[in-house]
Amino acid sequence: MADPSSLKIVAVIPAAGFGVRMKSRRAKQFLSLDGRPILAVTLSHFQECIEVDAIVLVAPPGDVDYCREHIVSEYGFTKVEAIVPGGERRQDSVRLGIEATGGRYDLVLIHDGVRPIIEQGLLRRVTDAARTHRAVIAALPAKETVKEVDARNEVVRTYDRHGVWMVQTPQVFRYADILKAHHTALAQGWEEATDDAFLVERSGIPVTVVEGSEKNIKVTTPYDLEMARFLLSAS
Repeated sequence: MADPSSLKIVAVIPAAGFGVRMKSRRAKQFLSLDGRPILAVTLSHFQECIEVDAIVLVAPPGDVDYCREHIVSEYGFTKVEAIVPGGERRQDSVRLGIEATGGRYDLVLIHDGVRPIIEQGLLRRVTDAARTHRAVIAALPAKETVKEVDARNEVVRTYDRHGVWMVQTPQVFRYADILKAHHTALAQGWEEATDDAFLVERSGIPVTVVEGSEKNIKVTTPYDLEMARFLLSAS
């Protein structure tokens, strides 16, 4: 690995889902937030981030041209070097985005397209850590008690919340590590991962946690969208 300060970083932004919980006719990443599509708000932070050298956007297969014209071109996201159609699952979409980088970058930063309030300070924390650690994720310590529940909605166990962290994106990995983890998952038929770090963990690679942000919410429901609008108006 080269000098840590010289490592090149590409951001892969998966935004290929529809989001049925939003109960909208339009995919949630294209809904309006602060007068712009949610996805445009998200991409603006990576356009501004000096630590990120390029962006690969993963779009719904039927919306690649829409993203190119009405998101990337309209808002001047010059760092977006590729827009690729996503796959059936998020896991597939992320893999396609990683493959589209072509190995031209040392580090791959993965961030949900519907986490639009990503602060520059958090981006610096994860990218700085990724220059010295092999895999880095943003997360917050759990504030509430966490219980495991079975199919009958009966409690199986209660976890010590002091050792439990709620995982967010961005997550940053060495290119070779994350590409191999995704290819292994595909070849061995691993079940869909809730985050990319899970695949890297299964590969035996240690994952380092840095503190995330309470503002870094994922817009999944109408309530989340209203919360994002409030957070933007208050910033």
